[in-house]
Amino acid sequence: MKLKKSHFWYNKNQRNGIFYLLILIIFVQLLLFVFRYTKEIKTTEYTEEQKEMIREIDSLQKLAEKELEEKKNQIKPFNPNFISDYKGYLLGMSVEEIKRLQDFRETGKFVNSAKEFQEITQVHDTLLIALEKHFKFPEWTQKSKTTKKDFYSKTKSNNLPLKNNSLTVKGINTATKEELQKINGIGEKLAERILTYKNKIQGYSYNDQLSEVWGLRPEVVENILEYYQVLEQPTIQKIDVNGASFKEILKIPYVDYELTKKIVKYRESVLRINTIEEFKKIEGFPIEKFDRIALYLDAQ
Repeated sequence: MKLKKSHFWYNKNQRNGIFYLLILIIFVQLLLFVFRYTKEIKTTEYTEEQKEMIREIDSLQKLAEKELEEKKNQIKPFNPNFISDYKGYLLGMSVEEIKRLQDFRETGKFVNSAKEFQEITQVHDTLLIALEKHFKFPEWTQKSKTTKKDFYSKTKSNNLPLKNNSLTVKGINTATKEELQKINGIGEKLAERILTYKNKIQGYSYNDQLSEVWGLRPEVVENILEYYQVLEQPTIQKIDVNGASFKEILKIPYVDYELTKKIVKYRESVLRINTIEEFKKIEGFPIEKFDRIALYLDAQ
């Protein structure tokens, strides 16, 4: 009886050892099961019909990706005279190059060729080659025998009349709805939009702000600028960035919700903003919009 007990009696350590051994065996069995299952999945063979379907799906996916990439790289023809800060930034122009073009346009002059565009902006030859094929200049600039006066004499009869064969440029901020409607390409709705947008931004400070009016085509903007331009800066009610609330900053043109959060966060981190130039230090701040946003803010 004692001999029988000696074969079936175990102490606590021995029982723990048997328990852990059982766990190890179960774990190894699970590993083998998972390995075999994975191997069976990997070695699964498709029928010819399934393979053909997979090839067709891959082909369609690659075609869709190619079309999407081509669409991203597609640039519609545009008049480089009316490149805004934002569009210039997207085209690869530097802040200085955009500023040179804007300074030139502020004198009331236009660039009429790709060569003249490079002379004014000083863009690199590589960038000019990429952009010039998309440039679209007015018809009269491309016809050596056609003068500017002749070009406008051929336009529709609802254009503003020429006085003494020359154009009299007036201030865009003083233009009325009726006067705008006399310009070729502008009807009642567009004239209303131009004036509504003027009120929204508290007056046009830059000529190229006209290109921000929804539905106003570049060629129509050019027609407007032949008669109306920014001759005097509008009176804009600025707000103190240090005392403005979140909602007040959000109401500023060119400032969205995300940018408002960044401005407020930066203000809290520095306790006080001394100059608006500090905005350029904010990570992710749209430098191309700085001149626009600075019109509405002040640091007091």
